[in-house]
Amino acid sequence: MHVMGCVLAVPEENEAAYRDMAEEMGKIFLEYGALEVVENWEVDVPDGEHTDFRKAVAAKDGEKIVFSWAIFDSKESADQAHAEMMEDERMQNPPAEMPFDGKRMIFGGFRTIYSDRK
Repeated sequence: MHVMGCVLAVPEENEAAYRDMAEEMGKIFLEYGALEVVENWEVDVPDGEHTDFRKAVAAKDGEKIVFSWAIFDSKESADQAHAEMMEDERMQNPPAEMPFDGKRMIFGGFRTIYSDRK
């Protein structure tokens, strides 16, 4: 299993716009082979003494943290999906006004070392 994940800050008033965009993007991820796409909106994200989610993305007052991931069956399938998505026409024209500052988004790919579900 391979997980593509990200953390970003979204102005609280842009929750609906972000959710709409995330739903559109999620459908594209699934179309290109993602097994699951999950978007999570901050409910309880404490401030840390040395580091925390807010510091990681330089969140400003009034912004909420979003923690997201897409699961693929392998790194190879995730890499192929990413390459193909970047060529997709739908990815060529981002919204005129993004509901968040993409420059402060952090993201990466992860190899799963443990997973369990009840």
